[in-house]
Amino acid sequence: MAATSQASRSGQTDAAKPVRKKRPKLYGKEKPRVYTPPLHQLEPRSPEAEAWTLGYDVIDFAEQVLKVNLFPWQKWLLVHMLELLEDGQLRFRTVVVLIARQNGKSTLSQVLALWIICVWGWPLVLGTAQDLETAEEVWQGAVDMVEESEELAPLIDKVVKVNGKKALEIIRDVENYKQTKRVKTRYKVKAANRKAGRGFTGNLILLDELREHQNWDAWGAITKTTMAQVEALILALSNAGDVTSVVLRHLRRMGHEGAGDPDGICKSGDELMPDLIDLGMESSSDDEEDDEWDDEDEWEQDPESLGLFEWSAPPGCSKWDRGGWAQANPSVGWNPGFTERTLASACKTDPEWVYRTECLCQWSDGILEGPFAPGVWEEGQNVPEAGPDGALQVAQADQIVSDVTIGLAQSSDREYVYMARAGYRADGNPQVELVAARHGTGWTFDYMMHGNRRKRIKAATGQSKGAQVSALIEDLSEAKSDPENAFDVPVEPWQGTDLTNGWSRFMDAVNHKKLRHHKQPPLDLSATTAVLKVFSGGATLPDEKASPAGTAPLMAAVAAFWLLTRKEEHELPPPPPPAAVLATEVEAATPAEANGLGGWSGDIGSVGF
Repeated sequence: MAATSQASRSGQTDAAKPVRKKRPKLYGKEKPRVYTPPLHQLEPRSPEAEAWTLGYDVIDFAEQVLKVNLFPWQKWLLVHMLELLEDGQLRFRTVVVLIARQNGKSTLSQVLALWIICVWGWPLVLGTAQDLETAEEVWQGAVDMVEESEELAPLIDKVVKVNGKKALEIIRDVENYKQTKRVKTRYKVKAANRKAGRGFTGNLILLDELREHQNWDAWGAITKTTMAQVEALILALSNAGDVTSVVLRHLRRMGHEGAGDPDGICKSGDELMPDLIDLGMESSSDDEEDDEWDDEDEWEQDPESLGLFEWSAPPGCSKWDRGGWAQANPSVGWNPGFTERTLASACKTDPEWVYRTECLCQWSDGILEGPFAPGVWEEGQNVPEAGPDGALQVAQADQIVSDVTIGLAQSSDREYVYMARAGYRADGNPQVELVAARHGTGWTFDYMMHGNRRKRIKAATGQSKGAQVSALIEDLSEAKSDPENAFDVPVEPWQGTDLTNGWSRFMDAVNHKKLRHHKQPPLDLSATTAVLKVFSGGATLPDEKASPAGTAPLMAAVAAFWLLTRKEEHELPPPPPPAAVLATEVEAATPAEANGLGGWSGDIGSVGF
């Protein structure tokens, strides 16, 4: 007797069993969602297409020499980012690539760097990242590729592995005017800071994780190494940033504008506030200009030489949108270890703003989580108005008209001191604004004493005990008390219960929609992502260590607001001195009267109630 199937035993025939359709395998998109359109027909590969790009040469080098099989998106990018002009020079001098994490950015940069120094012959490739360790890991991967290649290994002249000075040096023969010349090329690494690249003349600059550049210091130091080069390329690779990613945000906006502004980010009004937070404290009544004003125009790129290639999920899509996954992760499915299941697991377990930034390459405004009621921080932002020339500007009603108080805070790495001011608007509501963020502490003295700023400052404060900024507050206090010092701004201590009271009042003002502020990226991100520390009595304070974006910009604003709204305690006058008493009267008084005991002799029975 034939064995009975499990379906038959349960009363269900095989014919009635539902058929589950198998989901087709998810493959990442080859083309980015947003990109600078090419000037020539670059695909499919043909002799005509090869004449307009160096990309196909790099692809052949990767596959035939390095034995690296590039993903479709990497090949597409190389072909388009290395497009040539009529005169044979590279079309782009700056290329920005936006793509989700773990999709192969490092491999792409390694292949390009090795082709540049081993084949094309540019003298110097300079690789950078926000921390030196990351840059060195990418560099080490490139060194491994060369050492494992039968064709490239003989070209190695020297590999310097000293920490902080790592370099790969290649010596190759180049035929020029029927003569053979030995040429040395190098691939060095540096940390992305204000000193990076100074003293070097670079040709290919690799900037990894440009999203971490929260000011223009490193960008200015590194990219200016290419200024004297006829041929050079700056390649910036990054995941999506947030509101503090000032360099990437600026370049992305320019790239989107060149691509037709598909997401509408060029008309959002975000450009109202300069990315460099050094806004000065000038009002319409200030006559003096700040000589140290930093203008974003200084870093303006030539739109014709900037290429943007962005693999990202479309705005507004569900975080479960598989099409968005494929658009932001072009390596999914092509890389055996990177599957749809990997993304699904992250989507299920990550906080939404983390998943969207890291896996969908979507920009976070820092509004999904934070210490305030949902949406109230954004409701307190001032809306810009169009000026006479059509440019956006701060509305007259959104300006501080009163004198101001100053709040200071310092980042946990002691890299920056943030200065905020607080004052009252014409409508009577309080307003806070970041006015400066600079390296070190010494600048704060002159900044507050400069011109008409000093006339408006009532006092300054910052956490006076237990914080990074406490030493600065002590120095300011000592300078104020020194008669020989020109600094005369009153400095008030802020410590103990005043800290938690100040934060409580700040939270109440935000949640009750009484506090106004401009749209300023560092303050917005710090305020909307701060993690609170709860004390035993229930009081709270922003926790610098636990907050993903730090709390220094926020605490500078809280300090200024506390000083503006605090209730000043007035000490009661001392009691008047006792009336003069003649010595003869004291001698005639009883012992109890002389002791001021009101006639009580010490016997409790004599006291009336």
